Amino acid sequence: MNKTIDLVAIGRAALDLNSIEINRPMEETESFRKYVGGSPANIAIGQAKLGQKVKFIGKVGDEHHGRYITKYMEDAGVDMSDVVVDNEGHMTGLTFTEIKSPSESNIIQYRDEVADLYIRPDEVKEETIASSKILLVSGTALAQSPSREAVLYAIDLAHQHDTRVIFEIDYRPYTWKSAEEVSVYYTLVAQLSDVVIGTRDEFNMLENSEEADNAKTVEKLFNYRPELIVIKHGVQGSHAYTKDGQVYDGKAYKANVVKTFGAGDSYAAAFIYALNQGKGVEDALKYGAASAAIVVSRHSSSEAMPTVDEIEALIIEQDGSL
Repeated sequence: MNKTIDLVAIGRAALDLNSIEINRPMEETESFRKYVGGSPANIAIGQAKLGQKVKFIGKVGDEHHGRYITKYMEDAGVDMSDVVVDNEGHMTGLTFTEIKSPSESNIIQYRDEVADLYIRPDEVKEETIASSKILLVSGTALAQSPSREAVLYAIDLAHQHDTRVIFEIDYRPYTWKSAEEVSVYYTLVAQLSDVVIGTRDEFNMLENSEEADNAKTVEKLFNYRPELIVIKHGVQGSHAYTKDGQVYDGKAYKANVVKTFGAGDSYAAAFIYALNQGKGVEDALKYGAASAAIVVSRHSSSEAMPTVDEIEALIIEQDGSL
């Protein structure tokens, strides 16, 4: 089938309420601003803002927040025709964010019985996966059934139709029952993916270990399907490993940090964009890091997603050239 979609994302689309009162603890905060949130939703929005043709697979509540998310993402350029409205009373997920300082941002997530975890395999359309170049999956969708089965079904369809699978780990403790459960499903999906992206802490969750040895991590996963693994180390930069033995080191760009959340989603959106444009891994690391630097300097995650021109301008400003 002709690949007419650059990326299809499956999983969490939720509502973020970000504190307007910066440098105050959550207990004292009284004002919040509403945004679309959720890692796969943010990445889809980021990709659309970079000019990619993007589709989203998910489930939202049959209420005000679900309608807001759907309209916002449609207006941002994301095809939402595969999004299902829950008819069983499950509500859209909600996150409150605290911006206590540039280096301390905490979140409170309400994830019990949320709509996005109730998408079923039969609600995933084969033609959508078949017509997409990339299927993006994230860790939160694996936290419970039937969402985890829907993701595994989507991955199986991707393999059948030569659609590249990218796993953005996106670990959130909410709704998981144990570290062992996290490790089982993260390991399974990582082994089935072509590209795996995550922080060092997220790979520790995948391995259910605190050893934090990048060489051992990639050696194990390269026994399976992955061809590219990206391990992020925050302000220390990131490292990309390819199956043929290449190692690339990416630096973090300077930023006027407002908050720390949102960096991972913007990184993934721009990194994937660069790969889709035929750029090498080294350049993709630059695009990802520059995009993350831009988003942490802004109040939101979804609305903060930068354009190609903004990303390239920051790279030129700090590196002297693209």
